[in-house]
Amino acid sequence: MNHQDARAVLRPLPPADRVRQVTAAVADYIQRSGLKPGDRLPAERELMATLAVGRSTIREVIRHFQALGVVEARKGSGTYLLRAVSGTTIHMPLSLETAHLRDLLLKTLEVRRGIEAEAGMVAARMRTAHDLTVIEEKLAEMERVQIAKGTSGPEDLAFHLAIYDATHNPLFKQLLEQMRGAFEQFWDQPFNRADFARRSFPFHRTLFNAIAAGDPESARAETLKILAIVEEDIKDMSR
Repeated sequence: MNHQDARAVLRPLPPADRVRQVTAAVADYIQRSGLKPGDRLPAERELMATLAVGRSTIREVIRHFQALGVVEARKGSGTYLLRAVSGTTIHMPLSLETAHLRDLLLKTLEVRRGIEAEAGMVAARMRTAHDLTVIEEKLAEMERVQIAKGTSGPEDLAFHLAIYDATHNPLFKQLLEQMRGAFEQFWDQPFNRADFARRSFPFHRTLFNAIAAGDPESARAETLKILAIVEEDIKDMSR
């Protein structure tokens, strides 16, 4: 690939909304340069220099592409295209236009309930011994932090992501990636309350037990218990 061609297509970006702009710029570049699945993308340093953005922005964009199954990073070799995209077809984050956190969380919860209840059921059917080891490790870390600090946002999210992985269906994580901004609101101490959804803490262990037992219906039921508490706290804490 001619890197001079890349510099002719890619342009420096203004500061606002860097990640979204870089995502669109790279997708547009892939289309304009005629890259095909299997071709290598420009190196990280070249993207940084040409687009005038930092390493963290480039890595966030590449992570987004990886989560969507668009590219793969090969250690020591570079980042390669898995499927063709363009600036108009690349998956952009789904979002809600609302000024009220309560409305955002409740609407997102409706979607989260369907995805996570199904993910728990599929994980109970499809999980491997390795999956159970990983989920339990994430759960143990969540429990450790919860007991020590009274809250466990990132660790809670990591536990749920491990369940998504145990489904062996990449669409679950791709859907999460599409709604990451809205979903992460649940783990960012909404309403400035460290005790948000704290009452759901014990049900993460019973959810794991259901998945380990290979019991899809119990996994669904335990997931719904967690999310019912989340909904109650959204309504109570937003009054």
